[in-house]
Amino acid sequence: MNGVQASETEALFSVLRQSAGGDAVTAIEALVREGPDRALNRVNVLDFAVKNRLDEERAIAAFLHAARVGLFDLSWNVLCPGCGGVLDANASLKTVHTHDYNCALCGAGYQATLDEMVEVSFTVNPRIRRIAAHDPQALPMWEYQRQIFFGTGIDLPDKFEQIIDEIVIDSIELPPGERASLSLQLPSEFVIVFDPVTHAAQFLDVKGEPTRERQNLTVVFNKVRAQSATLQMRPGPLRLALENRTDVRVLPAVCVAGEALHHLLGKRRPFLTANRLLTNQTFRDIYRTDTLDVDQRLKITSLTFLFTDLKGSTELYERVGDLVAYDMVRAHFRILHEIIAAEAGAVVKTIGDAVMATFPTPDRAIAAALRMRDAMSSIKHGDRDLLLKIGIHEGPCLAVMVNDRQDYFGQTVNIASRVQGLAVSRSIFATGPVVEHPGSSSILKTSSLEPVRQRASLRGITDELVVYEIP
Repeated sequence: MNGVQASETEALFSVLRQSAGGDAVTAIEALVREGPDRALNRVNVLDFAVKNRLDEERAIAAFLHAARVGLFDLSWNVLCPGCGGVLDANASLKTVHTHDYNCALCGAGYQATLDEMVEVSFTVNPRIRRIAAHDPQALPMWEYQRQIFFGTGIDLPDKFEQIIDEIVIDSIELPPGERASLSLQLPSEFVIVFDPVTHAAQFLDVKGEPTRERQNLTVVFNKVRAQSATLQMRPGPLRLALENRTDVRVLPAVCVAGEALHHLLGKRRPFLTANRLLTNQTFRDIYRTDTLDVDQRLKITSLTFLFTDLKGSTELYERVGDLVAYDMVRAHFRILHEIIAAEAGAVVKTIGDAVMATFPTPDRAIAAALRMRDAMSSIKHGDRDLLLKIGIHEGPCLAVMVNDRQDYFGQTVNIASRVQGLAVSRSIFATGPVVEHPGSSSILKTSSLEPVRQRASLRGITDELVVYEIP
């Protein structure tokens, strides 16, 4: 760093320390100052937290604040569930589209889901520190594969290039507008000609009697991601003609799609999903309305919804008076917000005296509900506690924008709201997917709570639903 960079960076870290946890900020500062270039590109926050022994939620919050002040840039990357490759990189979630993404390497199409296919990563801002990945076209071939093509959920080994040597028959860097040819021997294997820049692939099913006659194949790289049919070829010599019709270099490689490749792509690690970020209170507080486009409808395969409402709030105002009741209700909201954030959830909205919150997993919602119920004993007038009605349900939904606010839509939301309506006392009501989640079961068992199974008819829901009352 030069003097200007150093002073600007120090000023930004000073701002960051005012809003984020000390240990996380210290670790991020060490990363920016001392980390290798590769470590500052598309940072996997969950992996960063593990390696630095940080609480995940604190690490996520610290990186979000670091992005807000300009130390890092967020990227919303659409990943292939098969190979873990980045099918699309976006500076904003608004540009993630809802139609199919096709992976040429896997030969499959997928519709993006926020909890399975969209990762959020952080790259150091070039004004803070310039790294090699800021100019992807200058990266060496295999560093491009490692840092640009693969997402943060792939756990690539340090000996990545050694494994590549075992897999790759031949490869070449082909400048824009140029042609080249490779002469190689095809083994009796399934072979792929793949370019990570244009995401183009040609599959070769090499089998049968070996031949001494030279076979010929031409592969053209352009911006059209059309899926090629699998060609059958015989083991033996091949002249592979390559043509680059794009305005950037391409990096085609001829690979054997065998056990070594499958083992390489099979090593995965957790990554920060878009869904988890949307259910993070720090993210919602910082970005508020600048999340989705008004016309977007992005799918989430699993999200847990928790609804609360105060029992007898009208009677409370009559009993203790407007001023005291108002203070009690405000105190209740403050406690709920703190508990929801502490359990990795986020408040979507408040409606009167009710709260709608989301959690990444059912066990987090159960833990929050139990803490909420206990916390109400601290808000009382005379000898009477506030009673909180709580309902929880988990399932698929759509992330949408409603009235300039990021919200959720679907039957899962409706059911969660209706389940909350079943509660008439301190009991918490939850559906089967919530109670039967392994984490939830463990929490309930540790708390010596035995859910009571029952069937219930919910308004607007055709069939009866199995629900559990947690006493």
